[in-house]
Amino acid sequence: MVNFNPNIGQVQPKMNFPASAADNAGGKTEFSDTMKAVGKYISDVDDQQRTSDTSIVDMLSGKGDIVSVVSEVAKADMSFKLLVGVRNKLIEAYKQTMNMQL
Repeated sequence: MVNFNPNIGQVQPKMNFPASAADNAGGKTEFSDTMKAVGKYISDVDDQQRTSDTSIVDMLSGKGDIVSVVSEVAKADMSFKLLVGVRNKLIEAYKQTMNMQL
């Protein structure tokens, strides 16, 4: 019998975005710094996807157990859903900005 962790939904991916503009030394957040942070987060999500794929292959070859596979897949899934949500918010903000009248 497989025992699943009921707290698996409480795993939260790490995001290292500045909390406010005052966090940077100059007092303002640069767009390039934000884009670097977004790129790093996308890379982290990709790494989690690759780790979950590797754990699935390991389990199928008899090296891993189902609990670790479910955990890795859940982390990767949650990170990807968060990434898609952030993308959707950015697209929505872009559309609102483009609809502003000068």
